[in-house]
Amino acid sequence: MTNVYLGTDHAGFAYKEQLKPIIKKLGYEPIDCGAFSYNKDDDYPDFCAEASRKVALDDGSFGVVFGKSGAGECIVANKIHGIRAFLAVSKQNVQLAREHNDANVMSIGLELVNVDDLEMLLATFLKTPFSKEERHIRRIEKIKRLEIEEG
Repeated sequence: MTNVYLGTDHAGFAYKEQLKPIIKKLGYEPIDCGAFSYNKDDDYPDFCAEASRKVALDDGSFGVVFGKSGAGECIVANKIHGIRAFLAVSKQNVQLAREHNDANVMSIGLELVNVDDLEMLLATFLKTPFSKEERHIRRIEKIKRLEIEEG
C-alpha cells in the first residue's frame, strides 16, 4: 500500500485528523508525522520537514502538508532534496502538478480552499498519474540537476 505522509502544525491539526480515514478509503496508508496534539505554539517547519523527508526516502509515496496559508509549508517541503511540492488551490492545478511535474507533496492553505473541497483535492492528487511525456521528464531532470548544483 502506498504511504501518504501528513504534516501540519496547530492550524491544520483538526483537518489532518479528518483526512486520515479518507486517505484509507482511497486505498492509501496515512502516516502521521505530527503535530500529534493541538499546541497553538508549535511550528510547522518541524512537521512539514519530517513528512517531506519521509516522502523523499519512500519512493512512490506522497505527502500532504497543511497550514493557514500553505505557503510556508510548501517552502519547507521544497527545501528537502527530491521533493516537488506545490500549493493546491484548485482541482486543475492539482492535476497539472501531478501530470506535468510529478509533484509528490501537496501543500494546502486552509484559509485558501473550501474545506468541503479537501477530499476532492486529495483524491485528485493521489489518483492523477504523471504523464511521463518526454518534455516533462526532461524538465524534472533539470530540476534534479539544480538540486545537486545548488546543494
